[in-house]
Amino acid sequence: MGTPCHFALFELQPSFSLDLDQLATRYRELARGVHPDRYADASEREQRMALEQSASLNEAYQTLKSPSRRARYLLELKGNDVPLEATVHDPEFLMQQMQWREELEDLHDTADMAGIAAFKHRLKDAQQALNDSFAACWDDVAQREQAERLMRRMQFLDKLTYEVRQLEERLDD
Repeated sequence: MGTPCHFALFELQPSFSLDLDQLATRYRELARGVHPDRYADASEREQRMALEQSASLNEAYQTLKSPSRRARYLLELKGNDVPLEATVHDPEFLMQQMQWREELEDLHDTADMAGIAAFKHRLKDAQQALNDSFAACWDDVAQREQAERLMRRMQFLDKLTYEVRQLEERLDD
């Protein structure tokens, strides 16, 4: 990677466990330094560089802020490309996905706000459990396959959580 490591940008060691408040504070400090307004009177080249730095800073922040994106990034730093769409042999989780999808459909049909809140809470717990499991194994070469599997599960839960939020918004209207 020609660009500096996302972690290095924030003066952090590559790790899955991050202090997100500290990350946000550091992001705001760095963002002020490359804000396009500060380069209003600068040369076109300097303005372009500030814009590029601002964009890569933002990309780094969005990546590190999200557990699933941070997980994918850490695995890629470890030297393997992680294909976005890969068939993963994870039958146990496939069953779980189907159950969650059916449950979400029922909640959609019944417009059960309390049920949706409870469902969201369970998803949050499942995400936390995945985060903990990933944190424990991501840098162990022997557990690479497991780490990738966990990362894909995290991505699925992100998607599902987003769908639950969309459902809530539709029902709120």
